[in-house]
Amino acid sequence: MNSEPSAHPRRYLAVWFLWLPSDRLRRQEQREDAPPEDTPVVLAEKIKGALRLAAVDPTAARAGLTPGLALADARARTPALRVVAHRPDLDDALLGRVLEDFGRFTPMIALDPPHGLMLDVSGCTHLFGGEADLMRTVQTRAERAGLQTRCALAATPQVARALARFGSGGRFEPGEERAAARRLPVAALELPQKEEQALRRAGLKRLADLDDRPRAPLAARFGADFPARLARVLGDEDVRITPHRAAAPVVVDRVFFEPISAPEDIERVLSDLLIETMDRLSQTGLGGRAFEAGFYRVDGETRRIAVRTGRPTREAHATLRLFRERMAALAVPLDPGFGFDQMRMSVPWTQILAPAQQGLERETPGEEAFSHLVDRLTARLGPEAVLRFEPFASHIPERAARLVPASARHGAETWPDLDPDDPPLRPLQMFDPPQPVETLAEVPDGYPLKFRWRRVLHEVTRAEGPERISGEWWRAPGQRTRDYYRVEDRDGRRFWLFRQGLYGETPEPRWFIHGLFA
Repeated sequence: MNSEPSAHPRRYLAVWFLWLPSDRLRRQEQREDAPPEDTPVVLAEKIKGALRLAAVDPTAARAGLTPGLALADARARTPALRVVAHRPDLDDALLGRVLEDFGRFTPMIALDPPHGLMLDVSGCTHLFGGEADLMRTVQTRAERAGLQTRCALAATPQVARALARFGSGGRFEPGEERAAARRLPVAALELPQKEEQALRRAGLKRLADLDDRPRAPLAARFGADFPARLARVLGDEDVRITPHRAAAPVVVDRVFFEPISAPEDIERVLSDLLIETMDRLSQTGLGGRAFEAGFYRVDGETRRIAVRTGRPTREAHATLRLFRERMAALAVPLDPGFGFDQMRMSVPWTQILAPAQQGLERETPGEEAFSHLVDRLTARLGPEAVLRFEPFASHIPERAARLVPASARHGAETWPDLDPDDPPLRPLQMFDPPQPVETLAEVPDGYPLKFRWRRVLHEVTRAEGPERISGEWWRAPGQRTRDYYRVEDRDGRRFWLFRQGLYGETPEPRWFIHGLFA
C-alpha cells in the first residue's frame, strides 16, 4: 500500500460479505436443487486435532454459535445442527468472481480479506447516479447473486472497513466518519485477542476512550505502531489501496439502462468508446500500444478482449478493425448471454505520440502499412504467433538476438549502427547448433586452407580473422574460447567458421561452421 497523503479527497466503498461461506453453500445447493433447510448450518474444520466452527449461517448465529467454538460444544447447545466441511478455497474462488464482476463499478478495486472488497470510487459515482445510488446498486447486485452484504462509504479505506465490519455501515460525508468511528468498539482495531482483553479490562471499550487519551502511554503499552493503527481507523490517515489489477492511464465506461446483445450494437458502442478514448489520449499527447475492452454481463460474467499495436496510435478506425479481427478469431466466441449492461475501454500501455506533419518530412516507404499488417496478424493469430528479433546483451553470437512477440515492449538494447557499405560481420543464416567440419590448416592457430563439410571439400582462397570471442564463464563455466574466420572458397561461397579452444589450452581444438553469408 501507498501511505502518501492524498492530494484530493477520495472516496472508498468497503463491501463486507457477512455470511460468505454459508451464502456460497446455499448457492451451491440451489444449483443442485437441494431443498433448503431451516436448521442451523455450521462449517467446521480441524484445528490442532479438534473440530471447531470456522463459519456459521445467520440461523446458527442467532442460536449463539460463533466461529472458533468447538463442534462438541456447539452440538451440546444446539442438537439439531447441520455440519458441513469448511472449504475456504471455494469461498476464495467465489470472492474472486465477485471481484471481477464488481470491477464494473471502478477499476480501482482490491480484495479486503477476510470476505470483503475495497473499492476506490473516487470520480466513478456519477456513472451510477451518485454515491447513494452506487451503494444501492452494489447491494442489489450482491443480493441477486445470493450474497448478503454490509457497505460503508467513507474518506479512507481503513475507516470504511471498520464502519462496515464493526458498525452498521452507511454513507458518511467527509468529516462525519470520525465521529461515527469513535463510537465503534475497540475490536475495530483488530488487535490480537490478548491486547483487546487488556484494553477492555482497563475500561477502554470504545475508540473514543482511546482517542481521548495521550498517545505516548498507549504506544508504550501496546507498541509503537498502535497510535498509527488508531489514526487509520479513525480516518486521520489515508493509506491507499493497491488495486487487484493495475489501473490503466485511460479508462472510458458505458453503462446501459437496457442490456445490449446484438452484434451491431456491441460494435457501435466499441466504436464510440474508441473515439472517446482516442480523444483523451490526444489531450495528453499519448498514443495507445494496448487496448482492452471489458464486457460485463447481466449475470455477473466478465469478458476481456485485448489488442496490441506495433507503435503508439490514436486511430479509432484502425483499432476497431483490430478488435473485429480479434473477436473473429476467438476460440470461445463472445457470448452476451442475457446482454451486457456495461462496457469499458481501457488503455493499459501508452507511449508519447508527438504530432506528425504529413508530406513534408521524409518517411520510410511502407512502414505504416507494415505496422498495420503486423497489428492485424497479431490480433487474428495471437501475440505469440507474430515474432520479431530483439538484440540481447551477449557477445556469444547465438545469444546476441532473441525472438519476442512483435507487439511486446522494446528492451533497452539497440542494434549496432553499421555502415551499409561495409561487409556484414555476421551471417543472416546461422546454424543451431554449429555443425562440425574437418579442416587442414597451414599453421595450428591459423585459418584453414581446406575444410570438408557435408562430404564436400572446399578450398579456401580468402580469409578474414580471427575474431576471438571468450566464453560466458559466469553463465556456464568451462566454455571454450572461439576464433572466428570469414572465409571464401574458389566458387565464391562465403562461410563463417570458428575454432573452439586454443592450442596449448585444449588438447584437440575442433572446427565448426556457424553460418553462411549471402
